[in-house]
Amino acid sequence: MKKQRTVTFNHNPLLKRELPAWRARFVLVMLMGCSLALIGRALYLQGVNNSFLQAKGEMRYARVLEVPATRGRISDRNGDMLAVSTPVRSIWAIPADARLEPAAARQLATLLEMDVRELNDKLAPGRDFVYLKRQLPPEVADRIAALKLPGVHQQQEYRRYYPGGDVTAHMLGFTGVEDRGQEGIELAYEKMLAGMPGSRRVIKDRRGRIVEDVESIRPPRDGDDISLAMDGKIQYIAYSALREAMQLNKAKAGAAVVLDARTGEVLALANAPTYNPNNRSNLTGAQLRNRVFTDSFEPGSVMKPFIAGLALETGKVKPTTVIDTSAGRMTIGTATISDSHRSGPLTVAEVIQKSSNIGTVKMALQFTPAEMWQLYHQLGFGSPLNLGFPGETGGRLRPAKTWRPIEQATMSYGHGISVTLIQMARAYLVFARDGELVPLSLTKLDGPPSGGTRIFSPQTVQTLRNMLETVTLPGGTATKAQVPGYRVGGKTGTALKLEGGHYTKRYIASFVGIAPISNPRLVVAVMIDEPSAGNYYAGTVAAPVFARIMEGSLRTLGVAPDAPLTPLQLARKPNEPAPAAVRESM
Repeated sequence: MKKQRTVTFNHNPLLKRELPAWRARFVLVMLMGCSLALIGRALYLQGVNNSFLQAKGEMRYARVLEVPATRGRISDRNGDMLAVSTPVRSIWAIPADARLEPAAARQLATLLEMDVRELNDKLAPGRDFVYLKRQLPPEVADRIAALKLPGVHQQQEYRRYYPGGDVTAHMLGFTGVEDRGQEGIELAYEKMLAGMPGSRRVIKDRRGRIVEDVESIRPPRDGDDISLAMDGKIQYIAYSALREAMQLNKAKAGAAVVLDARTGEVLALANAPTYNPNNRSNLTGAQLRNRVFTDSFEPGSVMKPFIAGLALETGKVKPTTVIDTSAGRMTIGTATISDSHRSGPLTVAEVIQKSSNIGTVKMALQFTPAEMWQLYHQLGFGSPLNLGFPGETGGRLRPAKTWRPIEQATMSYGHGISVTLIQMARAYLVFARDGELVPLSLTKLDGPPSGGTRIFSPQTVQTLRNMLETVTLPGGTATKAQVPGYRVGGKTGTALKLEGGHYTKRYIASFVGIAPISNPRLVVAVMIDEPSAGNYYAGTVAAPVFARIMEGSLRTLGVAPDAPLTPLQLARKPNEPAPAAVRESM
């Protein structure tokens, strides 16, 4: 057995060597200096310049949340609500925290009216935030909250509700999921209605739950309420009459406008086809189009009274001036203009009553193109009305220097010029306001309108009103426009549709009129696009719609009758058509 060797270090000369005393003191001083530096740095960061750490901390737990403003309400002129915002809730989630059991996922999917697979796809890892469903009713959101699912949260929002549904759809428009205006008044008056959202500072935990409400940074400013010029009752009358006319005439589309002649306020605006703004699923572009503002068309004979007015105003003719239309045809250059039937010599009043193209052209050719253009321009044709309505078009009115004689002739009876229905309705205000044209207003006015322009003298307009009344009397082109108890006047227009630079075999029938003739209160304009049930003349298609809207509107406003009821009218049942109209010229 080997003997163990013992090593003793006590006698190692290296260990007997003593270290210098300064080395220990140096290490101690260095440690104390570092400690003081750390303490000083901590005091500096936490006491003097703490913004950096504060910002880093706030990034982890502090949040500034937007406080939504309540969108302003829209009401009609009588105070009836047309658009209001109702509180709803949106469900959102943090996918990393939303680890749901299969049973919980099925419950949530059922409440959200979603497929479980779709819900799981939304909660798949890879996103920090996801909306599960927007604008849920509060009672459904409460049931979801009761499940206490991890990572699933809620926030309050607002959803727009339209009590009038499809009746007021095109006037009001609608808002999107963010409660921002998308169409109609909602878009035109977005800045007024939207208000200004506020903000508040809160503290959240890592799961996104608010644990403390720190302060309100800026309170929300709710949107302003808007009172429209629209009368809800008149709007329903116009909508109902237009809808029935669409069905009766198997038309492609239609539109109607009712104006207050005293103020220029738009009392009703209806379009067909329409839609329900509370449920906009499966919408097409045709349903959304506000044809009153966006669709321009060649108006046809509704333009003839303006030419007669210009001729009377300048002294070129008198109401009794006879114009020879006996040939029924007129050649200008290589083109021929004709009436639908020969009428023989006609007075100016009879030219309007019978809707003679030849008589109108002969009056128009007494003026230069510049004089006619100036009249049309003053009436508002060729440029938008600038009411702020989205998609509004100005129609088409070419510069006078480009007019050829045949074009000047056709434009006198509404061909070669395009207008919108709202433009035509406004232009007829000159016949209802003794020759003055005023701006239109979509909102309720508190006083008389301002900014009027004199187009014709009161004497000329009085003569023209008498002429327009003859259009609705026996021998005129629109006897179906008569309204029991009221004297009415207006003008029919039947025009071929222009597509791709060529006239088609499809028609647009329109009628614009005023009542009562003795003291005009309303202007009503109606347009029926492509009637296909056999009749297409405006006196048969559009005039009855005018009569129903005008009658209902006058009685709604309590306007006193200015004509006795005839035995025939007394014998008529409500909504029964008057005797057949005389076929009008185009």
